[in-house]
Amino acid sequence: MTSELLRQALVEEATKKSGLIWVQGPGGPARALWHVWHEGGACLVGDGPGEQPLAGLTDGAEARVTVRSKDKGGRLVSWSARIVQLAPGSEAWRAAVGELKGKRLNAPDGEAMTDRWARECRVLRLEPTGATAPLPDGSLSEPPLPTPATTRRPVPAGLPRLLLKKKRKRA
Repeated sequence: MTSELLRQALVEEATKKSGLIWVQGPGGPARALWHVWHEGGACLVGDGPGEQPLAGLTDGAEARVTVRSKDKGGRLVSWSARIVQLAPGSEAWRAAVGELKGKRLNAPDGEAMTDRWARECRVLRLEPTGATAPLPDGSLSEPPLPTPATTRRPVPAGLPRLLLKKKRKRA
């Protein structure tokens, strides 16, 4: 009983203090998602224009949540969660959105964002099932997911000369 309470406290405290959690749905890749811990679960908003993607996270499915340390970035705990999609306008939805609204940075529509979330987004709640995974032996690092947002191009040929020229003028 004591170890179960300690495990529950670790999951709650680590998740509360972490700005991002890594969530892996069934068969999909793990994604970094911002969240809010509210009443015993992690609440997420996404899948709308300008919001984080929640692909692969479906109502009633299981997910693996990995929490990292805010100061060192290392893995603290991995826990299993049941995904619950909150119905727009319900009491649980309003409570979760009230917390999420305060943590959403740079919202394009300010106070109207909750109306947009009700129309265009999904609000999910990740409820811990009580199971935690042991810490892995290796790093488990993976290459980044492919994205159309890649902008890496070769350095222009004249750039090194321009940079060196400015340093010479200063000296």
